Amino acid sequence: MTMEFLEPAFMQRALLAAVLVGITAPAVGIYLVQRRQALMGDGIGHVAMTGVGLGFLLNSSPVWMATLVAVAGSVAMELIRAYGRTRGDLALALLFYGGMAGGVLLINLSPTGSNANLNSYLFGSLSTVSAEDVTAISVLAAFVIAVTVGLRRQLFAVSQDEEFARVTGLPVRALNLLVAITAAVTVTVAMRVVGLLLVSALMVVPVAAAQQLSRSFRTTFALAVVIGTGVTLGGTVTSYYQDVPPGATIVLLAIAVFIGLTLLATPLARRRARAAEAAPAECDMAVPVSRRPTDDVRL
Repeated sequence: MTMEFLEPAFMQRALLAAVLVGITAPAVGIYLVQRRQALMGDGIGHVAMTGVGLGFLLNSSPVWMATLVAVAGSVAMELIRAYGRTRGDLALALLFYGGMAGGVLLINLSPTGSNANLNSYLFGSLSTVSAEDVTAISVLAAFVIAVTVGLRRQLFAVSQDEEFARVTGLPVRALNLLVAITAAVTVTVAMRVVGLLLVSALMVVPVAAAQQLSRSFRTTFALAVVIGTGVTLGGTVTSYYQDVPPGATIVLLAIAVFIGLTLLATPLARRRARAAEAAPAECDMAVPVSRRPTDDVRL
């Protein structure tokens, strides 16, 4: 009886999609947080709306069409940031407004689309996750995991200090584009569960929560993925029993975890500070834990 939520086929698909989203969103989000581009997912999400509307208009898969449009938009945003005179925040605003307007217009021009269809992509929907969606999400998630784990050292170096990474011989331009493309793919992976308007929160909040307890990149990465997976599964199951929107439930759970870990970390930080003050004077010459290179690059 307690596992009743596993019986419906749509819940099985939704839970599988939730696990993949819980893994991929924080895996990409940690690099965006390091690069101070926490809102990049929002801009990509709005661009992906145009892809969803185009998918309905052309009677093709909205997920794949959203992926193509989101990738194109993320590449354009990265190129504007790197080479254009337009500031990054202005480019992001253009993507916000243009992407949203394009999505609404195209889906209303489609004979099979409606605002109800668009809402399921904006805020997530359990019952609309099809077998084709699961296949697409699985393929895209495999790409995201391969990039974020396989190239974690290079992506971390570029996210921390582009100039240093360039001096060491890393292809900074290509890696920056790869981060943007991976973020775009992650947005389309998550849109069926969390929704395009809320996916950025799932990319950022679990990372911020993990940072409350961890100072090393490797531990933060692993903890953020655990938190992301936990809140997506918990939010999906809660949505099934309480008939509430899955995207909003998942994000609120993530925020609750962040608040809880912050409250837990505060007394721990005070204890560490008192211990540091009580340490012998010769320890003042030691490198602080938070500044040790091994803590940052232990991948």
